[in-house]
Formats: sequence, C-alpha cells, structure tokens
Amino acid sequence: MTRSVAEPSKGATALRQSDVPYSLDLKSERPEKILVINCGSSSLKYSFYDTGDESHNARGHIERIGIEGTRLVHHGPKTDAKRDLPQGAFADAFKAMVEALTAKESGVIAGAGEVSLVTHRVVHGGERFTQATVITDEVLAQVEALNPLAPLHNPVNVAGIRALRRLIPAAPHVAVFDTAFHHTQPNYAYLYGLPWELYEKKRVRRYGFHGTSHHYVSLRAAQFLKRHPDQLRLVSCHLGNGSSLCAVDRGRSVDTSMGFTPAEGLIMGTRCGDVDAGVLAFLERTEGLTASQSEELLNKSSGLLGLSGISSDMREILKAAYEGHHRALVALKAYCYRVKKYIGAYVASMGGLDAVIFTAGIGQGSAEVRALALTGLDCMGITFDEELNREADGFDEVCRISPDNSRVWVLVVPTDEEKMMAIEALRALSDEGISP
Repeated sequence: MTRSVAEPSKGATALRQSDVPYSLDLKSERPEKILVINCGSSSLKYSFYDTGDESHNARGHIERIGIEGTRLVHHGPKTDAKRDLPQGAFADAFKAMVEALTAKESGVIAGAGEVSLVTHRVVHGGERFTQATVITDEVLAQVEALNPLAPLHNPVNVAGIRALRRLIPAAPHVAVFDTAFHHTQPNYAYLYGLPWELYEKKRVRRYGFHGTSHHYVSLRAAQFLKRHPDQLRLVSCHLGNGSSLCAVDRGRSVDTSMGFTPAEGLIMGTRCGDVDAGVLAFLERTEGLTASQSEELLNKSSGLLGLSGISSDMREILKAAYEGHHRALVALKAYCYRVKKYIGAYVASMGGLDAVIFTAGIGQGSAEVRALALTGLDCMGITFDEELNREADGFDEVCRISPDNSRVWVLVVPTDEEKMMAIEALRALSDEGISP
C-alpha cells in the first residue's frame, strides 16, 4: 500500500491552514496586483500576481543587461513574448518589463499605475533586517549601508529599488531579505572562532542565504505531511548553481551552510564552498594573490567548474561522468559527499530528523545527485526508493521518494521564492497597518 501523506504521530495535531505562520495562498483583504522584482548583476527576473484572479499572473526575465545581446522573455497568461533589446541600463530594462506587462497580446495590466505593491529581493539584510520591511528613504539608506557585506549584490538591489520607486511611485515597496529567515540561528552556530572584536566592530559572522527558499519549502513540506511546522525537524537542501543546506528545527532556521558570504558551505557551480583559510594565505605568499584575485578564485573559478575543468552545469558534469571523464566524476562525488556530510551534521545538531527536502534546479531535477547524497544514510533512518526517485517530477508537485517503512521522509519540493516574497510583502504591510 502506498502512503501519500504522513500520518500524524502520537500527540501531533493535523495541520490546519490557520496553524501555519504564513498561508501559502496569496490572499488579501482586497484584490492586489503585486510585482516581484529580483535584480542580478546583469539580469532582471520579475513575477506579477493578481490576488483577485490567478489567471492574470505573469512572469519573465531580461538577460545581459548593460552588455550586448540583451533579451527579454515574457510568459503571459495567454501568450509568451520574446524579443531582443538594445543595450542599455537597468532603467531601460524596467521600461521593457512594463511594456511586456502592458502589451495588448501578452500583457496583464493597462499601465504601471495598476500595480498596488512592489516587492524587491535584497540579498543581505545584516543583523538589522530580520523580516520583510516596508521601504522608506531611511530604510533604503540602511540597506545601502550594508553594501560592503554583499558588494556584488546589494548595490544592484538598491539601484533596482530606486529605479522602480521612480517608475511606480504610488505603490508601497517592500524589501525581502535572503538572510532574514536565518536570524533565528543561535550565536554558537553563527559565530566564527575569530577575535570577538571582529564580530563586535565589523559584524563578521555567519549570516546564511537562500532564506526565502528554505522558508517556503519547509512550510510546503509541513502542509504535505499534514503536520504543524513547529512539530518538525527538517533538513532543506537547496541545490542549484548556488547551493546551501538549512537545519529547520520546529519552523526556525538553527544552522545553514552558507556563512558571511554565499561562498561557504557546499561545493557549487563556480564557488568553492568550505576551504581552509590558510590556503589563501599560502597563495598570497607564493603566488602574490590579491584580495580581488582571491574573490575571483573562490567565487568564479572553483566549484564544479574548477574541479571538472568542463562546466559549472551539473547536467554537463553528469553527462561527462557517465562517459568516463575522471575529473567530472570526482567533481560529482565531491559535490554529493559535501551534501551528505552536512545532512548528517544537521541531524546531529537537531537531535533527530523528520524529513529531508530537496529543492531548486539540481535538487528538483537530478535523481542521480539525490541518490548519491542519500546513499549510506540509512544508519540515520534516511532511505530512498530508487523507482520513486527516478520517477519524481519535482517541478510541479511535492514528491515523496522515501519508502513506506522509512523513519524519515525524503521529499522533492518545488521552490517558489517569488510567491514567498509576495506573501512576505503582504504580511509586512499588514504588520505596518498599511493598505496598498
């Protein structure tokens, strides 16, 4: 007999929608038209949600902003649109986005003035921002002051906020921070073994990232298991070009693999993950490595790309490994071993485990990676069914890949960071007593 959802354990209560800290449905007192913005160094992703009519939802992205080959891809409710754009700045990209959202064939609004709420992804919130926050001039100045903590990301996020506030001035704007979900980590988990003064004066500590994704999939898993989030110990594995694990103990992040920057933790597409800091000192002495060269090495030349010498794309690594490419096979095994090691560490830190979650591009899409990362964890009650794992389509619905007799559930859960950002933004407005 196949078990589709978990039976509540003795003493547990079945999950009611009102029990979940955040409903995973986009609901508001009145219909809202929400624009979610995610600015990268040369890219823009956007999602549009109409809480009054989901059939009006749309999304899209613009690539290679500021360089040759700028292109827009828009997915509307009726039709898709693709077109090349002239080389320009982010302000030009935002105008192209609005044109796509208001176009006769693919659009969903008559004009930018219809947008009632704008939500912005901000990578780093430091210790100041522990939840989604309504953006004021003062808040924006405080976010900008955090730029040194995320010099590759926050300045772009701030520039995007400024541009959209000018373009859509009547709507409230809300910042959602990648680091916010991890603010519940205890100090013994987030502090490095460095002189206290570096934390006290420079705030050098572990912050963690991918918080919006880890938060969403932990709630989605709780709903699937028909359990209240505060009854579950979960390990969330966000595996993509950037990868991180998070220990979620009764709804709260208590540890995560990324640290002061996103370079710590797992091996990633081009990031090295955990590395002895002495390696950099050695390279500085012997190769004359500068700070900028160190950042380039750690973030852009390492990981799967550096180990394999082939690619940062796990699909290409898998293909080469099956064809007998030695370094690709080593890169694959190293990647999965690091995931396995962190799962084991988090089981120990929480004193047990109810479910492992795989999410993001690799986590949802690669049965091979999931299998390699889980093999050998049966000593912790973590097992998987090979057939369920192969057949799992983790991009549409939550899939169980653990057998009926497994003590620990193993789930593939599609993440939806944009939807979680919209949910968080609505909550922030409600907390502030603001009506869009």
